[in-house]
Amino acid sequence: MFVAYKQQGEKVMRLRTATAIIALSSLAAFAQDNPWRLVWADEFDQGSAPNSAAWNYEEGFVRNRELQYYTKERPENVRIENGLLILEGRKERFPNARHQAGASDWQRAPEFAEYTSGSINTAGKVAWQYGRIEVRAKIPAGKGTWPAIWMMGDRKDNPKWRGWPFCGEIDIMEHVGKAPTNIHGTCHWGVDGTEHKHRSKGAYTLNHDPKSTYGEFHIYAIEWDKDKIDFFYDDLKYFTFDIAQADMPDGSNPFRQKHYLLLNLALGGAWGGEMDDSVLPARYEIDYVRVYERK
Repeated sequence: MFVAYKQQGEKVMRLRTATAIIALSSLAAFAQDNPWRLVWADEFDQGSAPNSAAWNYEEGFVRNRELQYYTKERPENVRIENGLLILEGRKERFPNARHQAGASDWQRAPEFAEYTSGSINTAGKVAWQYGRIEVRAKIPAGKGTWPAIWMMGDRKDNPKWRGWPFCGEIDIMEHVGKAPTNIHGTCHWGVDGTEHKHRSKGAYTLNHDPKSTYGEFHIYAIEWDKDKIDFFYDDLKYFTFDIAQADMPDGSNPFRQKHYLLLNLALGGAWGGEMDDSVLPARYEIDYVRVYERK
């Protein structure tokens, strides 16, 4: 019995050794063939809130006439939990810190918000020009939800910086709950000589199984160089943007400059549409952000 066990153990050891050699050979081949080198990452596995050395909070009613009030350093809306960054949209009454009595605009007029959510960005702290920007995330379901992963031209160290849309915008992923199978990628840029006019070019891919869209983690990524931006949903490349379309008369191009990253969960608004309160609270879960450069 002992001899049989010993012989069996030797076979297992030989098998394990052979398997390890094959695995190491495969990893070496992958490393050799892989054109990317990791240069920055946040795995969201430290602490209970985003690292303040890398991330800022947006606060208030910010854009697109969205319903939510973005809160600052409030764990109910932004927190790290079990190795995930959670952005949570909630139906709740919350005071508007920018309220001004008698104001008529949508950002300052309300004394209270009826919804809250979270938005963070790396503006002024870390930005990138070219590379592969990759985010693994699970998006929330339901009408009115509008999660996004996107980038904006960074003003830091950029003497030619101009506000939106001239700074450029790269939407790595946008999803609106009213169109549950559509995953969107888009670029926006300014038209010179006008204040607010801009052009957009983008596409969307279909996930024909809404349960997979919402119930599973997917990888949303771009691969960006001086000539083009490729958009990916998992391993599928579904859109390529030709950067030359955004060339300006002075020779500049917003997509040949550094961009910072934004992660947010909007509710309602110009594109999100009517809010279905029954889907709240809504959790947008981000597993990691990884940035690579060409070797």
